[in-house]
Amino acid sequence: MLKIITLIGARPQIIKAAALSRAIRNNFSDKLKEVIVHTGQHYDENMSQVFFYELQIPAPDYNLNIGSASHGKQTAAMIVGIEEILEKEKPAYLIVYGDTNSTLAGSIAAAKMQVPVIHIEAGLRSFNKAMPEEINRILCDHISTRLFSPTKAGYLNLLKEGFKENNSPPYSADNPRIYHCGDVMYDNSLYFSTVAEQKTGIIGRLDLQKGQYILATIHRNNNTDEPKRLSSLFRVLLKLSSDERISIVLPLHPRTAKLLDKNLEANLHQQVKKSPFIKIIPPVSFLEMIALEKNCQLVMTDSGGVQKEAFFFKKPCIILRSETEWVELVECGSAILTDADEKKIEDAYHHFADKPNLQFPELFGDGKAAEFICSELLK
Repeated sequence: MLKIITLIGARPQIIKAAALSRAIRNNFSDKLKEVIVHTGQHYDENMSQVFFYELQIPAPDYNLNIGSASHGKQTAAMIVGIEEILEKEKPAYLIVYGDTNSTLAGSIAAAKMQVPVIHIEAGLRSFNKAMPEEINRILCDHISTRLFSPTKAGYLNLLKEGFKENNSPPYSADNPRIYHCGDVMYDNSLYFSTVAEQKTGIIGRLDLQKGQYILATIHRNNNTDEPKRLSSLFRVLLKLSSDERISIVLPLHPRTAKLLDKNLEANLHQQVKKSPFIKIIPPVSFLEMIALEKNCQLVMTDSGGVQKEAFFFKKPCIILRSETEWVELVECGSAILTDADEKKIEDAYHHFADKPNLQFPELFGDGKAAEFICSELLK
């Protein structure tokens, strides 16, 4: 029995881990033993605990309860806690996801203890090192033993950075193996798509008409922490919803909710609160988010995960950033980069409202990425 540690710390990682846990439970329970470690990087009842229940993930075996702090303090505290667990459990592999501080801390701790790091979502690049996530993902990739890229573009990024194709085993951080495997989030979206409709009533509860509302999410630091950018985003949301008389549903990250009073122009904040079209709601569960994505007209987001989920459900997406790791979405025309530019956001909305012939090619695999990853770990 091969023991692996799955490291999670934020909502998207909990969701990604669900695909792997499900694959182990259904197909590899006699070969793989999974130990789940939650760093507690982000913790909120609606943002964490409900996901374990809803996605049928086993409760974490360990929770470090790190909480919020500066990048340095948070990462350092995680490294200490993860080292202790690795020493106790002695796993064959440490599995990390994406690009959070938890990902970086786990990778550093494991690599220095000679525990092979498995990076799921390897190779993604925004080519903007001002983003903490870009630093995390690059450093993690370059100390990993096996790197599973969800897209061809990610795989090619790794080749450009000096990784080699089809290395021969034994694999190590000095002789890593890279794969183009498909996306575990696509696995999840396919699996939970029907369940979401059956188990949530959020569309009716919010009095929404299918295909007649915009789903928006805003949470990235450079959008929430800069008053000018935050005000620009809410100003255009207010204008679009009023001019087009269309509802905008905005599940608000707890951090963003706290910053509205501080960083949003006072008059604009009052207008947003009084608007009959803007529905600001608490964070939603994964199944509720799937239902909202599946039934909306269009998505506006600064979230990497939500960009992909919009694509999975064949919804046009306005990306409220200046760059994206998911360049394929922009290249095929299903998404438009606008940053926080009000005119670009309006123009993008009207472009999609004119119903262009959008293409949604099969970029993210066959829905069995998690099974492929498990099989490779056992080779």
